[in-house]
Amino acid sequence: MDDSDVLIVGGGVVGSTLALLLGEANWRVTIIDASPAPEGNETVGQGKPALRVSALTATSQRLLMALDVWPWLASRRVSAYHGMQVWDAEGSGEIGFDADEVGVDALGHIVENELLLAALARRLESLPNVEWLREATLTGYTRDNDVDREGARNAGHAVITLDNGEQRRAPLIVGADGANSPLRTMAGIPVSERDTGQAAVVTTVRTDVGHGGVARQAFLATGPLAFLPLTIDGRDDHCSIVWSTTPGEARRLTALGDSDEGRAQLGIELARGLGGRLGDVEVIDAAPHFPITQRHAQRYVDEGLALIGDAAHSLHPLAGQGVNLGLMDAAVLAEEWIRARQRGAPPGDRRILVRYERRRRGENAAMLAAMQGFQRLFGSRQPALRLARNWGLSGVDRLMPIKRLLIRQALGEYGDLPERCR
Repeated sequence: MDDSDVLIVGGGVVGSTLALLLGEANWRVTIIDASPAPEGNETVGQGKPALRVSALTATSQRLLMALDVWPWLASRRVSAYHGMQVWDAEGSGEIGFDADEVGVDALGHIVENELLLAALARRLESLPNVEWLREATLTGYTRDNDVDREGARNAGHAVITLDNGEQRRAPLIVGADGANSPLRTMAGIPVSERDTGQAAVVTTVRTDVGHGGVARQAFLATGPLAFLPLTIDGRDDHCSIVWSTTPGEARRLTALGDSDEGRAQLGIELARGLGGRLGDVEVIDAAPHFPITQRHAQRYVDEGLALIGDAAHSLHPLAGQGVNLGLMDAAVLAEEWIRARQRGAPPGDRRILVRYERRRRGENAAMLAAMQGFQRLFGSRQPALRLARNWGLSGVDRLMPIKRLLIRQALGEYGDLPERCR
């Protein structure tokens, strides 16, 4: 007997969102999560901001609204931003975006990852048809393919083995288990991989000058530096930092975050990198770093299996689109599966899975290519390219129709959106 309709390997933001989408449609869902259960959400979203944050687009916000996740999230702590400033620190090119230019209240929201996970877990706990296995590691995956009455071979069932020896089975299985997805490896799905030659340093800072609800990104010689606006206790003097730089420089910056004296120096370097636009900068947390590697699975689907989120694609953080692409993966996959079941078609039918892949892979590939192009353009020291990129930024800043199009892209309003995101 099947343990559930679908096994979701990975209980992060993307996996939890898919579980909620299917769980609300009365699917029996089992989440296999290597992480321990959170200690409780009574204090999450209070005090010092978490190190890891996500920039959610308006489209992602609509999805979370539809799932009744957003109200609780917003009652805790989210930080809207209505403006964006992007400039080339090596030249004079600059472009600015404002929500008023397209008649919206905000371009997006900065949300702490642990708070978003708590909000999703809270909703999932209200669904009796969703089972969450915590601290459970996948150690084996097979399919028990069988033959129907007409003698035709079908996809059968996914059978997984956990580190405690327990086995679970279901007709469908989803890999939402991150960029180094064990399920993807066990399924034998190849992945294209590109080392960007950069690492991202993250930390949290307090600034002398309020950010005014504006996200800022400077392209430095070694990589982009982003100041993402946080509103803490009604004040706009906090920012989350994502500094993409060379691995050696990232190690040096991380080491600075280990002492009071080092954090003071790191604050000086951050203020300098931003051109002093927010005054003095005080670093209030550690400054860990992680390598930036772009990956793209050569296919998203297999027999009764689908990959979503970082298991399918991981990209450079300079545009902050990673989690948004993953949320769209989850929404499209759920939409295709729910529609199939409603019309009596087996959700594991190869044609259903291919439809999901077709709707998502092209858009994700385009974003990966764009990030690679941006990195190469702004990482180049060639005078001709430096001149072109500065002219391009300033030129587009004066072309309102193109700016409106770019803002709509930043809002996530492009491509074949699922109904719950429109």
